[in-house]
Amino acid sequence: MSIEIDTILAAAPATTRGQPTQLSVDAKGERIAYASGKSTYVRSIDTPSVSKQYTGHTTTATVAKFSPSGFYIASGDISGKVRVWDATEAVNTKGEYSIISGRITDLAWDGDSQRVIAVGDGRERFGHCFTADSGNSVGEVSGHSKVINAVAIRQQRPIRAATVSDDGSMCFLHGAPFKFNSKAAGLHKGFVMGTAFSPDGATLVTVGADRRIQLYDGKTGEATKQIGEGAHTGSIFAVSWANDSKRFVTASADQTVRVWDAESGENVQTWRIGEEGSVSVADQQVGVVWPHGRSDGLIISLSLSGDLNYLVEGSDKPIKVVQGHNKSVTALGTGSDGKLTTGSFDGKVLSWDVASGAGSVVEGQPHSNQVTQFASGAGKVYSVGWDDTLRTVQESTNNFLGNSVKLDSQPKGIATAAQGSNVIVALEGKLEVYSNDKVVSELKINYTPTALAASGSFVAVGAENNTVRIYLLDGGKLSATETQLTSSTAPISVLVFSPDGEHLAAGNSSGKIVVYKTGSSWGVATDRWSAHTAKVLAIAWNKAGTHAASGGLDTNVHVWSLAKPGSRIKAPNAHKDGVYGVAWVDGDNKVASTGGDAAVKIWAVKNLQ
Repeated sequence: MSIEIDTILAAAPATTRGQPTQLSVDAKGERIAYASGKSTYVRSIDTPSVSKQYTGHTTTATVAKFSPSGFYIASGDISGKVRVWDATEAVNTKGEYSIISGRITDLAWDGDSQRVIAVGDGRERFGHCFTADSGNSVGEVSGHSKVINAVAIRQQRPIRAATVSDDGSMCFLHGAPFKFNSKAAGLHKGFVMGTAFSPDGATLVTVGADRRIQLYDGKTGEATKQIGEGAHTGSIFAVSWANDSKRFVTASADQTVRVWDAESGENVQTWRIGEEGSVSVADQQVGVVWPHGRSDGLIISLSLSGDLNYLVEGSDKPIKVVQGHNKSVTALGTGSDGKLTTGSFDGKVLSWDVASGAGSVVEGQPHSNQVTQFASGAGKVYSVGWDDTLRTVQESTNNFLGNSVKLDSQPKGIATAAQGSNVIVALEGKLEVYSNDKVVSELKINYTPTALAASGSFVAVGAENNTVRIYLLDGGKLSATETQLTSSTAPISVLVFSPDGEHLAAGNSSGKIVVYKTGSSWGVATDRWSAHTAKVLAIAWNKAGTHAASGGLDTNVHVWSLAKPGSRIKAPNAHKDGVYGVAWVDGDNKVASTGGDAAVKIWAVKNLQ
């Protein structure tokens, strides 16, 4: 048996309200790079399901920028470290440098792909200039009194750089080595969010929270003119130039992306993101990039929700929207249509087409807090979350149905039975059975359940003293049995019946999985699945019921054999901060996994034994 990565369905860019999010595209306009969680992603623009994940940062990553050569990427994190790594495989780290004592907000490369300026929120200094290969100092960043939000370097000689800050000013640096030359203060009346040199180096532009677009001479740093006054009605977070150096694009909190003619100051194209007439915080535009090297004039903007909007001049709406999670994916389910359903820490639920790798947000009222588990049946997917609600998704329309069911307490598990006509929810002190969003029966229990699974007439519940209790479901009513499964040596964390109902896998908080044979004896089929070194968070059986995949807090995915309990395969470090969900897809050939890095990964499993 073997397991290897097949596809990484990358996490969406991480966003923060009121702050710009930096995007970067390589010189050919083929790949986009950004930060999400502790990872940074390099993703194909034309085929978003083709991506690489760099996991070298140990704290939350904040920005990633391609070198002009396209061979390297520099990325920064909240601890003030910058790492330089290869952009092809996203594995080999060229160097790690401690730059400032706080969050890195932006990075810029010089035209030779040799020097980098990193800026952010430090205590002793707000930025630094260094060589990418050695980390040696090549100047200093000075002149600001508050956090620097963005930096840009002129790609031609003489080399110039510009930094913009919360102090409302733009500082102009001469290089190399870089040193302070002049300061433009008093033009912007608030935080300055973004800056960029035109590709020909002739013009510099700055944008800010005061909705001002200011142009400067790219060689001297002298202010020339303001354009677009009154056009944007919200903070302008980002700006990017077209390859012709004549036009640039801005992204704003007013939900619009605008293209400007730098010479005339005319707004030549406007896109408004979101539903017509609606005002949505999630549709605020917090990042934008105009890829060079392309013939289609594509512009990519970033919504606060994490959506990447593909925009083309002449089209009023995005030609494509790439969606994903940018918070930990805490639940994974499979629907009857073969699609994956994922739920994240912020309550967002997405449906994924595995073949194309495309994810789409489930429309309607989502959960307002962490999604904890899914169950499916009869063309519907049921979800429960920390907002103490039970919600239903209609698979055919990818919509949440009607009103949610308010639960009495935080749900501990959900399962479906009777071909999906019954939904069982485990709550504090009771088990409830629902049909068509109505409680049809409930059974009081004198313990706090830890996990739940159902198959046929059997309902298994993780109980106190590391036990599993078995109940019977008949006509929508639950009844207790005398059966208690006691082979676990730690609290039960996950329960899953095999598709044929003949086996029950019970994972526990110490990393071990015990498999029971269902029926009259409930004997142990195997207790040798014990390679996880931390809490088991997810288990999934293949269709034949011969193998199971598991994921744990130890970040690993394992595939187990029932016939050969000692034979297993391992995908180490599958997801940073833990694996929260696993599922079999494409028959029994692939395993999907989700976790703390907000990504969905597809693993090819070969030669099952």
